[in-house]
Amino acid sequence: MARRKGSEFAGLSVAIITPFQGGEVDYGRLREQVEFQVAAGTRCLVPVGTTGESPTLSHDEYDRVITEVIQCVAGRAKVMAGTGSNSTAEALRLTRRAANEGADATLQVAPYYNKPTQEGFYQHFKAIAEDVDIPVCVYNIPGRTGKEIEVDTIQRLAEIDGITMVKEATGKLDQCSAIIGTTDLTVLSGDDSLTLPMMSVGAEGVISVVGNLVPGPMIELVEAAASGDFQRARELHHRLFALCSNMLSLATNPIPIKAAMQMVGRDTGELRLPMTPLDESQSRQLRETLSAFGIEAASLV
Repeated sequence: MARRKGSEFAGLSVAIITPFQGGEVDYGRLREQVEFQVAAGTRCLVPVGTTGESPTLSHDEYDRVITEVIQCVAGRAKVMAGTGSNSTAEALRLTRRAANEGADATLQVAPYYNKPTQEGFYQHFKAIAEDVDIPVCVYNIPGRTGKEIEVDTIQRLAEIDGITMVKEATGKLDQCSAIIGTTDLTVLSGDDSLTLPMMSVGAEGVISVVGNLVPGPMIELVEAAASGDFQRARELHHRLFALCSNMLSLATNPIPIKAAMQMVGRDTGELRLPMTPLDESQSRQLRETLSAFGIEAASLV
């Protein structure tokens, strides 16, 4: 089987949180999160994506978070910087800077709110891919952006050298199958609970939220699937499924993952408005989910 563009990013990538303390970015805690992921064997770190609360970061914070992650990783893992925007000019600025800082790739979310035509999507991603020398991962998440990048458009984008990956978060296995069957792009799951189904039709990994909390089992899952050990992969999928689906259904990401990391003593759980914490009932459900998975939360002791 021919090697796909972007296959060097196969495996577990983790969309890391941005830790806050007293309203400010906690860069010391951010470095701790990076070290935790590197020690776990995570293949790639993805700062300032959806999970990193990028919409609430100032421009200076945005740039510094990316720089801190790149410098802390120091080549021990890959870094795919979330540098997308609904303004092509702003996406270009962010991506150029991340590339100059040493990012290994860029995660480019579909332009949101202004809802471009399919031609607009194509021209947007084309402009970025032709401007920088790092690989581009197209991030298709219509539930956040308001509009889907259609398969036909992704097929056109696949013809551009710099576009090598798709983060597929439409929730549609058919869409994943169509992209894999008609392009040479590497597809990465954008939904933790769909990682195994997507890998069963040829996806090569996941950009994970739950990996912030339990990277080890997620690595085991993607490695088992990649090696063709689907019996073991299914066991891991079913073990992880309740954690993924229950936690991420409680509230909008990253509210539940930050709450979970606070419960295990790895984050303050602090969010920035308009994101608000889980209520008491949701927190109780989250503790029960963690306990059922076997995670010892400080609040359970």
